Amino acid sequence: MSTTSLPIIARAEVRPDWLAQHTEAALEPDLPIIDPHHHLADINWGGYLEDDLLADLGSGHRIESTVFIQVGFAYRTSGPESLRPVGETERVVQIANAANASQQDTQICAGIVGFADLSMGAAVEEVLAAQIEAGKGRFRGIRCHAAAHDRFQYGVMHAPPLHVYLDPTFREGFARLAQFGLSFDSWAYHTQLPELTDLAKAFPDTAIVIDHVGAPLGVGPYAGQRGAVFAEWKKQLQRTAQFPNVSVKLGGLGMSVFGFPFHQQSKPPTSLELADAWRPYILTCIDLFGPERAMFESNFPVDKGTCSYAVLWNAFKHITSNMSADEKAQLYRGTAKRFYRI
Repeated sequence: MSTTSLPIIARAEVRPDWLAQHTEAALEPDLPIIDPHHHLADINWGGYLEDDLLADLGSGHRIESTVFIQVGFAYRTSGPESLRPVGETERVVQIANAANASQQDTQICAGIVGFADLSMGAAVEEVLAAQIEAGKGRFRGIRCHAAAHDRFQYGVMHAPPLHVYLDPTFREGFARLAQFGLSFDSWAYHTQLPELTDLAKAFPDTAIVIDHVGAPLGVGPYAGQRGAVFAEWKKQLQRTAQFPNVSVKLGGLGMSVFGFPFHQQSKPPTSLELADAWRPYILTCIDLFGPERAMFESNFPVDKGTCSYAVLWNAFKHITSNMSADEKAQLYRGTAKRFYRI
């Protein structure tokens, strides 16, 4: 089946009126947090720019700083194709400077993770250098969208080729990340974890973080197979966690690709409902990687299709309610601070 004819899994769209049906006060409002994974957008998710981000950040949780993660936003419309993603970094720096000048509560986009086509091989060095220059001291790493499956496509974004992590030319480009002092964000499904593990083994000097707990799928051929998927996901994640250069982000579970039905309910879920559903995945990751290699993320505005910012962090805080102050300090702030050099 060609990628153009794959069935599309619709994402959970942001609906402000729906979200407004349930509000919560922030739990543990004094707990310092670095949000290491959010996006910005002109159009997608109804638009999500500095005012929208600041409104969410002001929902009661103590967000000290954030990290912007690439999403194909504000690319240049002219010039060499390979350098067009640099426009995203340039725009984010502009937004960050304006937002941080207007308020002192949160350092917006203290770190930036952008895009460079590592499949260019060694030629990607020009793009990496341009991204670092455009970042004005904020640029931290590269994310290449690798989430692909031969049975479905998530959302309407162009799906990447299958098995990109195993491609020799991609790896030639990937090898340049350590040279430039850059990390790598991996957005891939649980079915691709063996390929990521092989990549991590081949490049022990490159810091890698698994986005969205490694995305144990709950749609397409995996619908109704949660127990079997969980077992396979955990087995593969155990192998990946053996490599000390790999960390994991705890979040993204509000995306429809996980198969949770919350976004289809008449009313949005409470933080307790989310905590009950997400707890096995979050705790498994913490157990395998340890708090020093795990970091909570918002994945906003993508996860805003399922819950509000206040409710999301409350769900995480319910899950960690019995953990020590030191463990919480790592999970909510310390790991992200180290990984992204905030």
